[in-house]
Amino acid sequence: MATKNMAVLFGSRSCEHDVSVVSAVQWMAAANKEKYNVVPVYLARDGGWYTGAPLLNIEAYSSFNPKADGITRVLPDLSADSRALIEYVERPRLLGGRKVVARIDVAAPIFHGLNGEDGSIQGVLELMNVPYTSSGIVGSAVGMDKIVMKQLFLGCGFPILDFAWYSRDAWNERADAILDEIENKIGYACFVKPANLGSSIGIHKAKDRDGLREAMEIAFSFDRRVVIEPAVEKPVEVNCSVLGFGDEAEASLCEAPVTWQEFLTFEEKYINGGGKGTSGGKGGMADLKRRIPAPIGDDMTARVQKLSVDIFRAMDCKGVVRIDFMIDPASGALYVNEINTIPGSLAFYLWTANGLPFDRLIDRAVEFAEKAHAQKNAASFGFDSSILAKAGKGMKGRK
Repeated sequence: MATKNMAVLFGSRSCEHDVSVVSAVQWMAAANKEKYNVVPVYLARDGGWYTGAPLLNIEAYSSFNPKADGITRVLPDLSADSRALIEYVERPRLLGGRKVVARIDVAAPIFHGLNGEDGSIQGVLELMNVPYTSSGIVGSAVGMDKIVMKQLFLGCGFPILDFAWYSRDAWNERADAILDEIENKIGYACFVKPANLGSSIGIHKAKDRDGLREAMEIAFSFDRRVVIEPAVEKPVEVNCSVLGFGDEAEASLCEAPVTWQEFLTFEEKYINGGGKGTSGGKGGMADLKRRIPAPIGDDMTARVQKLSVDIFRAMDCKGVVRIDFMIDPASGALYVNEINTIPGSLAFYLWTANGLPFDRLIDRAVEFAEKAHAQKNAASFGFDSSILAKAGKGMKGRK
């Protein structure tokens, strides 16, 4: 069986750049080398694209050197079906053109945050006509923006907490009035979150007006729009992953993170637990202490799993996602918090607990990528029209 060139794309201009690197290195280490020739494609903090064998190792990123031996700067050829990564040169050769460094059979976007998880890279891969393992443009974009996501959840009838949102321009014009509105609608305590960030970056809990003002300022430093939600007292967090495409979607076991104070911070998710793992077993979200399966009872587990699949289908997701829930221990109410269309560590630990090892999870994600790609290419992209012919005749002689 011939190996497939699997480009693993990661990094990028995002506050979650480092988390993306950890998740990608885990994926590359776990991929079956008899099935895939792994091609690391690192998008550096400045936006440059690089590839090369040294990028398979986590040590390459502590002090990234783009001029190190074995590392080549590349550009994607956006021509449909070229699937080429081309060597980047400041002055193209007069003869021979640009050098093709690799051709991609399938791509695995392993980004967290903006400029990767938000539909931007998915758009590039659509132009290249390359199958890819993450959700598509729409699902990725909706999943990245907490405001649009919540509006979709609300429209679909999924249970969510009340929320309010504001733009940076509105805040700069009428901050005191906005504080009044939040106090009247949401009250204290509340959480303030940047609309387009994950990994708990920029999130703060406000318990009074001064704390709310500070939290709003911090959130607006990360994003031009923020969302505010009421804080549930000592909530039970439950996460569930979904794998599939279209009608073929299945939910994993549920998990309940053990570490909980007011909310899971970036440090709790990625630093305190280690975060340097390079294989399918350690590092990133995989090192967070958790209970699998979550001790929430059979009925609540079934409800979380069904809601997860329903959300996955409503957003037309693909590959591996993780959906986060909260249970109010006082009322027993279940709320959908958010969806992660490319979850930290690709939530492989949930599937390992389900009996699906990481390498097989990657195989399944590739299978769904190729299935979605085949369905897209089966659609008609041509339509015979006389518009241009008529327009050409009508425009003759015009200046």
